[in-house]
Amino acid sequence: MTWIEYALIYCKKKPECFNLVASLENFLKNRGVKEIVVIVADNIDSADRRSLLSTATEHRNTSLLIVLGGDGTFLSAVRWLADVPVPVVGINLGSLGFLTEISRQSCFEDLGKIVEGNYVLEERMRFDVKVVRGDEVVYEQTVLNDAVINKGALARIIDLEAYINGCFLTHYRADGLIVSTPTGSTAYNISAGGPIICPTARVAVITPICSFTLSDRPIVIPAPFTIEIFLTSREQEVYLTCDGQTGCYLSPEHVVRINVSEYPLRFIKPPALDFFEILRTKLKWGQPVEPVRQDLTGCK
Repeated sequence: MTWIEYALIYCKKKPECFNLVASLENFLKNRGVKEIVVIVADNIDSADRRSLLSTATEHRNTSLLIVLGGDGTFLSAVRWLADVPVPVVGINLGSLGFLTEISRQSCFEDLGKIVEGNYVLEERMRFDVKVVRGDEVVYEQTVLNDAVINKGALARIIDLEAYINGCFLTHYRADGLIVSTPTGSTAYNISAGGPIICPTARVAVITPICSFTLSDRPIVIPAPFTIEIFLTSREQEVYLTCDGQTGCYLSPEHVVRINVSEYPLRFIKPPALDFFEILRTKLKWGQPVEPVRQDLTGCK
């Protein structure tokens, strides 16, 4: 017997998504899902969003959001969901797929287990990110992956000061700074040399980007915390990016303030999948690397 009464399918306006959506709708209906709504990210408006999320809230214990696409689509869907406590599962139609863990090939088998109640539910920590000027909040966003402060295309090294719970941490001279959730530790953070964190941990990772000071290293901060970042560079083009998709320009009178959100993401996965298997698969740990070009001659 299915536990899902109300399913939302979130996808981009792409033929490969629509083809899979039609198959998924039939699959879910045959397993007793009463109502299925397809959300095309490119077409959704604020009125539709309010209506759909209101219905999802009514079915909060029997609703599921299914995301088709890559990790970017997943992040977009989570931002669309906001603080509504509907569990989310991702089917990977992109390339890497750390967030969209279910493969296209196994999606029907894995979804079959999930709709029957055979799944693992994880709570993934999110951050509330605010840009404050005096007592005024000029920008705010909830993030699942990270908040990144970096320079504009023509800017030089930027100067930042970081405080943890009111205590001075350090002064950064760097191309930028990443404040990552455990879920986002395998995104920009890992590319900048930050550590991989188990996604259910309750910590933040602060990682400088190309620091001018070679002794600067990533640091892991336990929750609860208040991280405050001050821009001390003058006449620089500096930008805050949240989850790689939204953001705002920063100036010296702004303070970036980051706290743990009271609304974690409810993340659903098949019971057979574990985080370490995903790491081995996505990062190709322990696998020989074949050269891309096989037609080179003259090399001994």
